[in-house]
Amino acid sequence: MDRTAKADLVSTLNGVFNQSAVVVVAHYKGLTVADMQKLRSQMKQAGATVKVAKNSLAGIALDGTDVASIKPLLKGPTLLAYSGDPVAAARVAVDFAKTNDKLVILGGAMGATALNLDGVKALASLPSLDELRAKIVGLVQAPATKIAQVVNAPAAKLARVFGAYATKDEAA
Repeated sequence: MDRTAKADLVSTLNGVFNQSAVVVVAHYKGLTVADMQKLRSQMKQAGATVKVAKNSLAGIALDGTDVASIKPLLKGPTLLAYSGDPVAAARVAVDFAKTNDKLVILGGAMGATALNLDGVKALASLPSLDELRAKIVGLVQAPATKIAQVVNAPAAKLARVFGAYATKDEAA
């Protein structure tokens, strides 16, 4: 890799670190190419990305970013999983590590907050941003639905009473 390619990679990684809500660092020693492709596809489906970069270049790219706290984790064969959703990358990494013991999660960062392994697992157990939005919409809609039911209930009762009188008169 020549000097300009390295500079481009560092600037790209710096942009990624500045824009990502969460970055997870893991060792991938022993993962097969098929396993790595499976991990990449699972990350892509969740809206996250996996990047393998040289530790020294990633360390340079981390300088001046909020997630600079992960710099000590960059030792050995490491991969970086990141996403704009604060939960996506952590959830996929933790789920993949459960089924494949070759992926060892070291830690990560969410904004300026450094995360250890337990922090990444706790983050992975949280509902995603879309799930939280759906819950909020459901909570907002529930009172409106109940109000509509209460407002319409007297009219429905009156309609049933008039209907009962009408059928009673017809039957007589």
